[in-house]
Amino acid sequence: MSGPQRLLIVGTGAMARLHAERFAPMPGCALVGAVDASPERARDFAEAFRIPFAFGSLADALAWGAFDAAINATPDGAHKATTLDLIAAGKPVFCEKPLAPTYPDALAMTEAAETAGLVNMVNLTYRNASAIQMARRMVEAGDIGEIRHVQASYLQSWLTGRHWGDWRTEERWLWRLSSAHGSKGVLGDIGVHILDFVTFGTGLDIVALHARMRTFDKAEGGAIDVYKLDVNDSVAITVEFSNGALGVVHMSRYATGKANDLDLTIHGEKGALKIWADHLDSRLEVCLGPDIETQTWKPLDCPPTPRNEERFLIALLTGENGDPSFRHAAEVQKLLDLAFVSDAERRMLAVDA
Repeated sequence: MSGPQRLLIVGTGAMARLHAERFAPMPGCALVGAVDASPERARDFAEAFRIPFAFGSLADALAWGAFDAAINATPDGAHKATTLDLIAAGKPVFCEKPLAPTYPDALAMTEAAETAGLVNMVNLTYRNASAIQMARRMVEAGDIGEIRHVQASYLQSWLTGRHWGDWRTEERWLWRLSSAHGSKGVLGDIGVHILDFVTFGTGLDIVALHARMRTFDKAEGGAIDVYKLDVNDSVAITVEFSNGALGVVHMSRYATGKANDLDLTIHGEKGALKIWADHLDSRLEVCLGPDIETQTWKPLDCPPTPRNEERFLIALLTGENGDPSFRHAAEVQKLLDLAFVSDAERRMLAVDA
């Protein structure tokens, strides 16, 4: 197909704005349409980003049809229906995380996209970290030998500080603490990122896990206004990998002193890698060769890596699906679903039992 790839943005919230800012200047694509359940919001968004067409429903945009692929930035619960409609119309999709709130829904989306032979990707944003990409290449090259142990965490502290705003008064934080408003707690919100970080960085599948969760009292009566504060705030997971290695993965919104930190340490028989990332930057330290005798860690420069948005455009232009794919995101969602079962049953569970 000649000319730039014509992109439709579905949803006009905060993530849609970030995508518009990132896709708009990229050569090889053009933002041609915006969709929102509110026609007024769609028009305002389209005007702000110089998008020529605005629609009050996805059905209207599909009837128009003059676009090549879609960016799905709708709320989590709307991902499945909107994505399936786009796939049925033959449109490749770049979907926000999580792919769907449950593994069965994510799998249905995956199978639909694969059956249709369409490019499909999920915006697991920490794949944009150059350190995790470099670490994966080193693992694949055998630089640290066979992996034997893994430590990983994603730690935030907005329940103990006000650096991102006051969760007690702002809806954008309160809904994340309430299952009735669509939240699956810290596990659903950021667990998806750290589990992707772990499985991508190590190149290993998680084959079994044991999860424990805690919900802490945060307000009198356990509620603020219409928000019942009932979802998990901290989660600790013990995991077993496909090669027999063990690991620990934990996440919390009560990690005082940590703003938004992903940490992953991969210990191998010949060396080790230590990766840190936040939403803006990343670092890689290595312990290799003679340094393993003195436990000396050294920083390693990492070349810039394409962002997920760039990978999606490359996939559209080449026809070769990019990563992270729907299939991978569905497998991560399977782990999240299983963690809830493990916590309820208080036991280790095999992933594919």
